[in-house]
Amino acid sequence: MSYDAFIAERESRATVGYPVASGLELAGHLFDHQRMIVQWALDRGRACIFADTGLGKSAMQLEWARHVATHGRVLILAPLAVAEQTVAEARRFGVESVAYLRDDDGTTQIVVTNYDILDHFDAASFVGVVLDESSILKSYTGATRNAIIAAFRDTPYRLACTATPAPNDFTELGNHSEFLGVRSRVEMLAEYFVHDGGSTADWRLKGHAVGPFWRWVCSWAVVIRRPSDLGCEDGGYDLPPLHMREVVIPVSHDDAHAVGLLFAPQATTLSDQRATRRMTMEGRAWAAADLANGHDRPVVVWCELNAEADEIEDRIPGAVQIRGSDDVDAKRRALVGFADGSIRVLVTKPSIAGFGLNWQHCSDVVFAGASHSFEQTYQAIRRCWRFGQRSPVTVTVIRASTEDAIVANYRRKEADAERLAAEAVALASEALTGIARASRWNAYQPSQPMTIPGWMR
Repeated sequence: MSYDAFIAERESRATVGYPVASGLELAGHLFDHQRMIVQWALDRGRACIFADTGLGKSAMQLEWARHVATHGRVLILAPLAVAEQTVAEARRFGVESVAYLRDDDGTTQIVVTNYDILDHFDAASFVGVVLDESSILKSYTGATRNAIIAAFRDTPYRLACTATPAPNDFTELGNHSEFLGVRSRVEMLAEYFVHDGGSTADWRLKGHAVGPFWRWVCSWAVVIRRPSDLGCEDGGYDLPPLHMREVVIPVSHDDAHAVGLLFAPQATTLSDQRATRRMTMEGRAWAAADLANGHDRPVVVWCELNAEADEIEDRIPGAVQIRGSDDVDAKRRALVGFADGSIRVLVTKPSIAGFGLNWQHCSDVVFAGASHSFEQTYQAIRRCWRFGQRSPVTVTVIRASTEDAIVANYRRKEADAERLAAEAVALASEALTGIARASRWNAYQPSQPMTIPGWMR
């Protein structure tokens, strides 16, 4: 094979486009920005929608699935409880051929199910797949990530939807590209990134590749934080005020002695953080209980440890806790109960219920401790502070006085996420105008003559 033929083959491999059909009539309930994105995703056949919370990812993925279903069956994978929420929204939008299944019946046209039971379904039975909350692809070594990419490697139509990629976690973007069949994570890293320092695990975007990288991303993904990012009106998409506040629990040397430490260290390592959590658990539990018991409005309390969740649940009358060890039906009942108002106070972890759920009825959010994870914290806040919320949202973080480093790390990640989103949004309109629909390798344009050594001739 000649070098030119090799490059042509690589470009062909990197270009994916399976247009669903031309002249489609999109549903009338879609807003302008949703209509633009759905039409673009249908034209692509395989695409990612990185749309901020409340912008209607469910409406967009259901409309995409409705049209793809004219070619065959479609599978929508979603987190627990989000699946049934998706079916309810489908009914509201007039999409009747949708059902939540835990085992395939072989006939339902659009099947909604959970990631953890993917093995109950034969991927070959579906022509299209939708990943709802597709940040599940985040870990490139994760078994779930590998199973999803392998299962749908031959599926013609693919859509991935999530709010925002993790800040500076370009591997997550590479995993989405690999899921779509655009380019593998390794190929992406080889073209646009270099190792940072001596670590082979840290990758840095090449300075001269920032523009080409985001143009490439926007050939298969759209990033939008509000409708005006695509030139649409923001009417109805103005968020209410968000009030962030802290409750700081003092830590004394006596507290450190109680957990076997000589003095109370600043929580800079994971072990320091866990020790701090243990020594301030009772104080944080009482602070969370005081906040929840001080009024009769709905409250969600986010925890990281089972023990602190138990302490908080015990101190709030009527509070319901969702633990990872609960069975699926118990989790679903609690999530539905909080959403419909029959449960006032919900105590759980961001890893369990922090993604995809709509809780605009709740405007009081409490974190029982500071967290290093920007993505989980952001997503947990956005369950309540999202488009459709009518009240100002108050977020209270209860932290120890020795957790300054954790707060600083979170704020750094928050700034990184804002920068990442701004860079991507600046190029998102290019993807929708068709300028860069097909994924392309950067053209090689030599600008300096090269002298070949005699021994190579």
